[in-house]
Amino acid sequence: FPFVHAAAGQYKIPLVEYDFLIPGHIWSHQAALYARYLRDKVSPDLATDYRRQVFAAQYRIASQDDLMNFTKQFFAQHGKQVPFVVDPTGQLDREVQADVDLGKKMGLQFTPTIIIATPHRWIQVKDVSQLDAAIDQAKSWVAEPATATASAHKTSTAPHK
Repeated sequence: FPFVHAAAGQYKIPLVEYDFLIPGHIWSHQAALYARYLRDKVSPDLATDYRRQVFAAQYRIASQDDLMNFTKQFFAQHGKQVPFVVDPTGQLDREVQADVDLGKKMGLQFTPTIIIATPHRWIQVKDVSQLDAAIDQAKSWVAEPATATASAHKTSTAPHK
């Protein structure tokens, strides 16, 4: 989380986040709902801070109760109260499920999954120490003339599933 956000700021590139839930984290679905609630109903910046803090505390969150306690404390620190029903219409759940379905369609096996994308190619980054190199590579693709990009796309070494 911190490396990706720092890189997006440093390179001045857009960051698009999706919720691909970790099966072993029985609380990850609910955490995604809380983050989306914060993004849509309170503040996108507060939602980003919540995601950052959940990421940092994930090893201390072992259950739904741990997540609820963490979330109540986070909300209270920001002068908010956790709503009794976070997603009364099911819209947030549908958005999270759409992200999960996209991840499955792409063949994602683990998180975090970082993908650097250009209009014609993409790179999956599995090790954040390779993030800057991947961004530089993608920037070089964008700088290529259109004909070079089209022919290079056919021989790309980026993983395709």
